[in-house]
Amino acid sequence: MTSFEEIMEKACEAGPVRFVVAQAADATILEALAEATRAGFAQPVLVGPRSGIEKAAGECNVSTDGWETVEASTSAETAAEAVRLVAAGRGDILVKGFLQTADLLHAVLNKATGLATGRTLSHVGVFRIPQFERLVFVTDAALTINPTYQQKVDIVQNAVDLAHRVGVPQPIVAALCALETVNPDMPATVDAACLAKMAERGGIRGGRVEGPLALDNAVNVEAARHKGITSDLAGRADILVAPDIEAANILYKALIFFAKAEDAGVVMGARCPIVLTSRSDTARNKLYSLALGALARSP
Repeated sequence: MTSFEEIMEKACEAGPVRFVVAQAADATILEALAEATRAGFAQPVLVGPRSGIEKAAGECNVSTDGWETVEASTSAETAAEAVRLVAAGRGDILVKGFLQTADLLHAVLNKATGLATGRTLSHVGVFRIPQFERLVFVTDAALTINPTYQQKVDIVQNAVDLAHRVGVPQPIVAALCALETVNPDMPATVDAACLAKMAERGGIRGGRVEGPLALDNAVNVEAARHKGITSDLAGRADILVAPDIEAANILYKALIFFAKAEDAGVVMGARCPIVLTSRSDTARNKLYSLALGALARSP
């Protein structure tokens, strides 16, 4: 796939899935859900104060007739109830509405009632960049601040798993650093080299990993050749794994605001995909993330 339109088409082919929205009093997420419902891939379940949901729906002129609504008041109660519904099999995908990410993740990671699997949760952004021939995946710009090596293994595997479900059968992963050689004084370069070797020996399933690579060597074949990098993976990355959340977040926002890329995102590693959008995202961004979540659910 090379566009979000194709992702939407595939989501529609998979049929409607139940999106459980924690604190659904959010006009833009309701707009996105309405469009996803019209497209045929969404069956919304709204959790939150009914009066607030109705007010938000009125603001964006969205009818919630036929949508299930579950009453909850505080942010903590709303998050816990949304997670409970998914855990009980009454929903397929968890969606963050108008509440803090920390409140939602607290419920997700609850050892007794949550959705954790033991794998690191990580956010994977997907970008359609103008004049670029493929979708680009960026991780982790939202959750893990300074990942350990084992957390990076999970972050890579989460992104590879999502790429498979989006139609990239053998994604190439670039472990990004400031340079393309191993320097013991820069621990990220050591981690990158270990990730590449681990993938080579089957420790990361379904993807090929190269690193350390600087950004230019990761996405541009000529730049890699100019620097004498002989790997046939260099310059062809589908997935960009940043060394920490700061680098990932800067790259993520630079693609949006400088490169004018379209984007969507989903959290992987839990028992179900989690659509974790920003409050500032447009309804169109959130629609794309819903479609991405629907594909991420597919085995």
